[in-house]
Amino acid sequence: MKGTFWGKMLNRRSALIGFISCFCFSSTFLSGSIVAASPHDPLLGSARVVFQTNYGDIEFGFYPSVAPKTVEHIYKLVRLGGYNTNHFFRVEKGFVAQVADVASGRLAPMNEEQRREAEKTVIGEFSQVKHVRGILSMGRYEDPNSAASSFSMLLGDSPHLDGQYAIFGKVTKGDETLKALEELPTHREGIFVMPTERITILSSYYYDTEMESCEHERSIMKRRLAASAIEIERQRMKCFP
Repeated sequence: MKGTFWGKMLNRRSALIGFISCFCFSSTFLSGSIVAASPHDPLLGSARVVFQTNYGDIEFGFYPSVAPKTVEHIYKLVRLGGYNTNHFFRVEKGFVAQVADVASGRLAPMNEEQRREAEKTVIGEFSQVKHVRGILSMGRYEDPNSAASSFSMLLGDSPHLDGQYAIFGKVTKGDETLKALEELPTHREGIFVMPTERITILSSYYYDTEMESCEHERSIMKRRLAASAIEIERQRMKCFP
């Protein structure tokens, strides 16, 4: 009986170890690589980008199914550090906070790889997604295929932009930072409302929500395994004092 009991206990422990090793794979497989924020939103990819500004952080995600070429381009610029030391050159309360073109808006000089990517233009990927607060929308000139690296974070609903500018993502965290930007003093230069002080993107980083979730789940399972091991040892001491 004792051998049978400990055989079962060890089997349970081995099964738990195996569960930990495959848990993240199963979770990723079942959830897929995209998540929906609400029934009416496009599907958000798992990648997240954080802009760390001198007024707070802003996190956003991408819509790869809506604007795949735009997402690939902007995300590559982020990974290259292209937006570091860039700035928001335009802030109009209730309308947009617009990031400057990387090629001209940075304080730091660019390396060749950054410059090559920053000077690329992207085909206009216009969609049925609506311009509402938090949406990310590409800037461009009259040419519908002239979008480069400047984009806006919507500060209000702007239906007159729908179908005219390429939406590629949305803000996922940091609305309090956007509200702070809206309260900054501004002045008008031509058609643009611009902040009187520079709003700098000090640095940026990116991560994958699926990997973050997986690591969290793995740590939980490891704690459970440790607790199970302690219980096995406690039972062993009771049976074999």
